[in-house]
Amino acid sequence: MPIWNTGEECLDVEERAQLQLERLQSTLNRAYRNVPFYRNRMQDQGIEPSQIEALADLRQIPFTAREDFSENYPYGLFAVPLRDVVRIHTAQGTSLKPTVSGFTKPDLAVWREMVARALFAAGVSKPDILQIDVDPGLINWGRAYKDGAEAIESSVIPLTILTPEKQLMLLRDYKTSVLITSQSAARQMMHLVFRVNLNPNELALKTVILVGEPPDIEIQNRLRDELHVKPWVHYGLSEVPGPALAFECEARQGLHVSEDHCFPEVVDPATGGAVPEGEPGELVLTTLTTRAFPLVRYRTGDRVRLVPGACSCGRSLSRIEWLPTRTDDMRVIRGVKVHHQQILYLLERALGVLPPHYRFLIRSEDLRDFLEVWLKVDEALFSDEVKEMEKLCLRLGRELTQELGVPVKIRLKEEGSFHSSKPSRHIDDLRERLSSES
Repeated sequence: MPIWNTGEECLDVEERAQLQLERLQSTLNRAYRNVPFYRNRMQDQGIEPSQIEALADLRQIPFTAREDFSENYPYGLFAVPLRDVVRIHTAQGTSLKPTVSGFTKPDLAVWREMVARALFAAGVSKPDILQIDVDPGLINWGRAYKDGAEAIESSVIPLTILTPEKQLMLLRDYKTSVLITSQSAARQMMHLVFRVNLNPNELALKTVILVGEPPDIEIQNRLRDELHVKPWVHYGLSEVPGPALAFECEARQGLHVSEDHCFPEVVDPATGGAVPEGEPGELVLTTLTTRAFPLVRYRTGDRVRLVPGACSCGRSLSRIEWLPTRTDDMRVIRGVKVHHQQILYLLERALGVLPPHYRFLIRSEDLRDFLEVWLKVDEALFSDEVKEMEKLCLRLGRELTQELGVPVKIRLKEEGSFHSSKPSRHIDDLRERLSSES
């Protein structure tokens, strides 16, 4: 099987460990010198970068959490002057302040290389026509996949936010051979193909790359059986630094981590201690080659397990199994992470007051996942005029959709719709199961 870069992907394990250590020491020195947050964290623990003499020593350094992004908004975690930053990205945080990350020109080159590596492993090549269909909350990933595909000289239909019907029209008319999308959107597209009486044999589609959500084997099997395509899974984050940090190869024995650029650990989410190899835990990532926005021991909230042994494909990169549940309160809607606290902040800003009764649900309608927000009808907040309340719901829905990057619907409910006088502190997932679609 061809490998995109044999020098990087097939290094001897000991050689890679030495490369990782050298890059880790460089990253820690840069972060310690240029980012007060990391310097203060290390000093509080009595640690200096020079004390990190082995990869295992990294465990002495405290974790970085998603909340740290808000506290250091916007540029507090940057390690280079702004004049050296050529691209700035934002992603959803846990408050009104988004996560802000930056990239130098070399950072973008590394990112492009990682995405190209992952695409190549899925069999994407120069003759392919690649279409990107992700929700607005993953718009930065659209740029990354465009750059990675162009690096291997594939033709690219850049990300354009369209209705599923228009996406299907492009898929058919433009002879798309590779589709990059979330599992939720792929499921919807599969349903739409048959609803409009389009024979899958009329499509040029051969590859579907699923991003943003843990793999669902039933959806993948249906894509194979009904659309006659090969599904592949990519893992990524908006923070470090984007999609395709881990990817499937032809062997289908887990997702290879680009650990020459991001060092993975799997820890017990309760204690923070390392778990035995092969046991499930929380994925923690440390960037090794990122210059503008280094992240040290970032807790992703994703539950994974390291797959032991060597992969039959010949790559020596570590592999993870991406598990369906998370270790935190985040929920994933069409590949986009949403936190209940962020929804509350947005509601309070829009209404001028925190609603006393609310409920957040993830639902699916016509196989399209969306967030539904229930608010109790309250004289202090809502008008007696039905039209005014309808306008308010529409406005709130538009604002939250724009801010969260996923579809949002607002529902006004009577008191009996709420199970308790105390608001729920999480998001209820009430999506339809795949088995009910037929």
